[in-house]
Formats: sequence, C-alpha cells, structure tokens
Amino acid sequence: MDDEIRILHVDDEADFADLSGAFLEREDERFTVETATRASEGLNRLAERDFDCIVSDYEMPDTNGIEFLETVREDDPNLPFILFTGKGSEEVASDAISADVTDYLQKEHGTEQYAILANRVANAVERRRTERQRRRQLQAIEAAHEGISILDETGRFIFVNEAYANLYGYEPGTLIGEHWEYTYPDEDVEFVYETILPAVSTNGYWQGETTGLRADGTTFPERHTVAGTEYDELVCAVRDIAAEKERERQLEDLTGFRDAVIDSANVWINVLDSEGNVVIWNEAAEEISGYSAHDVVGHGKIWKWLYPDESYRTEILDHVSEILNGEKAVEEFETTITTKGGDERIISWNQNLILSDDRLEGAVAIARDVTEHKKRKQQLERFASIVSHDLRNPLNVAALRLELAREEYDSNHFDAIAQALNRMDTLIEDLLGLTREGESLFEPEAVDVAETVRECWRHVVTENARLEVTANREIRADRSRFKQLVENLVRNAVEHGGDGVTITVGELDGGFYVEDDGPGIPSDELDAVLETGYSTSADGIGLGLSIVQRIAAAHDWEVDVTPGSDGGARFEFTDVESVQ
Repeated sequence: MDDEIRILHVDDEADFADLSGAFLEREDERFTVETATRASEGLNRLAERDFDCIVSDYEMPDTNGIEFLETVREDDPNLPFILFTGKGSEEVASDAISADVTDYLQKEHGTEQYAILANRVANAVERRRTERQRRRQLQAIEAAHEGISILDETGRFIFVNEAYANLYGYEPGTLIGEHWEYTYPDEDVEFVYETILPAVSTNGYWQGETTGLRADGTTFPERHTVAGTEYDELVCAVRDIAAEKERERQLEDLTGFRDAVIDSANVWINVLDSEGNVVIWNEAAEEISGYSAHDVVGHGKIWKWLYPDESYRTEILDHVSEILNGEKAVEEFETTITTKGGDERIISWNQNLILSDDRLEGAVAIARDVTEHKKRKQQLERFASIVSHDLRNPLNVAALRLELAREEYDSNHFDAIAQALNRMDTLIEDLLGLTREGESLFEPEAVDVAETVRECWRHVVTENARLEVTANREIRADRSRFKQLVENLVRNAVEHGGDGVTITVGELDGGFYVEDDGPGIPSDELDAVLETGYSTSADGIGLGLSIVQRIAAAHDWEVDVTPGSDGGARFEFTDVESVQ
C-alpha cells in the first residue's frame, strides 16, 4: 500500500524486539516491522531494502545506538531514527541529539509505551514524507520557466526560483528574506494590501495583472497568480506579459486601421461570419445598397433583401456556398441586387476567405457597382455595331463601284475618290479603336516588340515608306491594344511624313520609341498632339494619336513626344515592363 510504513527495529534482545514489533503493528495497521539483533545486521538490511524509520536500542554487543545512528546518517541524513533504550541518561540524550537523532524514548514497563512509540514513529515518517514531497515540488518549481516564489506568513521570500529572480534582475539568494514590497512600485503596494491579500484570504487565490519593479528601477506588466497554502504561506507565480501587451496594442492599432480603411474605402466591403451573417458593413456598401449598418449588422443574412427573387437568390447562394466550401475557386462574379429603394444595380463581387486552423471562420466580400460601366459598355457596343455595319456596308459598296467604274472609264477623279474612301476606312478604324479603348484590357501577356511591329507594317498602307526595327525585347502588354497603338503611329508617320519617310522602332531604358524622319511637329504643339481632336489635316478628326495616348495610359505607360533625331517626330514610351 502507498501509505505503508516500514520499520526496522534493532535490539540485541530478540524476544523483546519481536514483542515490540508485534505491539507496534497492533497500534497502527500501516506498520510493517522487521527486527535485527545487531547493528551490523541492521546495516545489511538497510542495504537490501528501503525503510521509513529505524527504532534502535542503545546498548548492543558490537556497537552502541549512537554509533549506529552516525553510520546511518552518513548514507541517509534524513531517515527518521528513534533511540528506544533502557539506558537513559543526560549524557546519552545529549550525544543522541548531537548525532541528529529524530526522537529519544526510554523503555518502560507495560504496553502503554508502545502507543507513544507508535505515535512518534508515525509523526516522524509523516514529517519526512512531507519534507521529501516539498523538496520535490521545490525542485520542479526551480526548473520551471515561469517565475515562482514562496512567501512566509510575514510576507518575506523563503524561496524564489531562478526564473522569478531573473524577471526582477536579481540573483535568487538576494531576494531571500526580503519582503514582497521589494518587487513592487510604491504606488502599487496599496493595491496588494487592499485587493490581492483579502482575495487570497477569502477565496484561497487571486489572479490578475500587476506591475513588477526590477532592480534597475524599470517596471514591466506581469500576469500574477497568488495562492495560499495550509502553512499560511503564499505561492506566487509571475509571467512577464510586456510582449503580449505590445502584441495586443499592435492588434488594436491594426484593427483600428482596418476599420478606418474599410470605412474610407470607395468600394463596397462587408465581412460575414461562418453562417453568412453580416458583422462589418462599410459606408460604400450603405451608399450603393441603401441599407445602413444598423439595418444589416446583427440582423441576420442580407440575401433576402438584396435578392428578393427566391429562385435567383438560391442560385446566388449556391454559387457563394461553393466558394466558401472550397468547391470553387475564389473568383469575381456579377449579380443584380435590389436596393432598399427598389432600384436594380449590377454588382461585381470578389469573395475572399478567412481561414483559421483549417476551419472556415468567415468571408470578406469586396464589391463594385458596375451598373453605369455596363450601360456605357452596351452603348459602346451598339455604337460599334453601327460603325462596323451601317458604315462599312455602304463604304464597301462604294469601293466595289469604283473598281467597276475604273474598268469602264478612265478619269483623273478616280484616284481622289479612292483616297477619300481609304480616309473613310481609316476614320472608321479610329472610331472602332476609340470604342474598344473604353473596354477593359485583357490580361497582359509577353509581346515581342520587333515581331509585332513588322506584323503591323504588313497591315498598313505604307506606300514608299521604310521601316527599321532595332528594338529586341519582349514586353508585357495586351497584344491587340499594342498592335493598335503601333498601327496608329505608323499610319500617322506615313500620312504626315511625306514620300519615302523612314520609321524607326528602337529601345529605351525602361521602354521603347517610335520615330520618323519627316517634317516633324512644331515645338509649340508637342504637348497637344495626343489630345482628342488634334489634327493638322483639314479633314482629320484627331482620334489616331489620342487613341495611342489612351492605350498607353491603360498600360500605365508614360508617353513623351519630342523632335526626332533626324528632324521628324519621336514618341517615347517608358515605365514599360519587360519580360525577363
């Protein structure tokens, strides 16, 4: 049994030893007594097994009880040793005490003495076991990473582990004997007396935040737990939480920054919990939908308001659920919502997930109102249809009629008519280019500048013009828009550069250039050539170079118009991303 007490009784009178053992076992059922008649035999027994207490006579043949005690103490200074002897004297008692005997008891007649002996054995063993357990606890505390100290009933340190001493900048021994006030700022001492100590007295413990005072006079925030013991001591556990407090402050700052950004954003932002309930609703969402944060936050899901049509709402929710459940990639999608005022708006959504420990906690939805953009796109598409169909058809008819007329008649007017038709074709291309420029660019790709320029050259009427390409690089651009830019520049150079103009496409640091050796552009008009409506021709409408500028802007390129190296016009494009 765990509470068994094993006793070794050493007495040179074997019958007395056996009789004493029997009485002791009768006094306490936890006792198990073994006997030995000589000190040497007792030492052999101690070498073979563990005992919780030794009861020994004083006078024995080979040695006396004091010498036996001294030998035992060499191996185990804390093993309880009770001198139970018939030879009582002040000298024996003094020697026993000097040898660190646990207790001293004289043999008497009768059986009552065994009750006293049993009580003294039990008390001695319990004290040793308690002390041993306490030492183990202190060893564990000493090895702990958390700062731990023990205060006696007067509030002074009787134990501090190294971690505790390090927190305050002391050696452990320096704090022993000092009062706990030693580690507190003066202004916090009253809080301990008025709050912490009464709580420990009432509840047995207190936990909270206090301020620690280091040896160098600096302070730090600490998480503090104080617990009382049965010995009226206080056990204190302390942890420096300065880093934790700093993280909390940073998190508060980030949260405040996040809220400020969300509120000030000009796009719709809302945050949903894992059930789809709105927890954040910014001002842009209010402005677009008509529903205020008061209308939606804490009032369930917003789907029933934004999508009154149940079948349409089901379709949208299925789409969102697939994204939230990881069944579909996060992607931008459009829906038509009904505002609080009953209007319909087209919203482009981008759903982003928030994950924690592989579990979905919620989602952030970012949306843009694209209603007006859609209307403009539809108008542009209708305009493009008119330009390409209603103007192209009669233009094609006129071109065919001109070819037939050339076969039947010979007239100087036919060349002028052909030039007019070509000019009309150019104007239609410019108008279509302006229409397409208003649409979003496709995802940029790697475009070989030299290859694309030569391809454009083959599709533009260049008459006697010549092309030189020295650029040898790939850039990131929308291929069709880049071709449109090049074709407009080439057409412009051929149209204004005169017979035999040379057009050069070369490299710049961070970009490329297109120049010609024609008559050039007047210096006072260099800044105006890219504006819509600028033209040096009486019959021009000034769209070609304006389209160039807009395509460049859509790519985030800078455009600079300067005189060419041979007197013509030079268009420089910088901030162009190269493909490595």
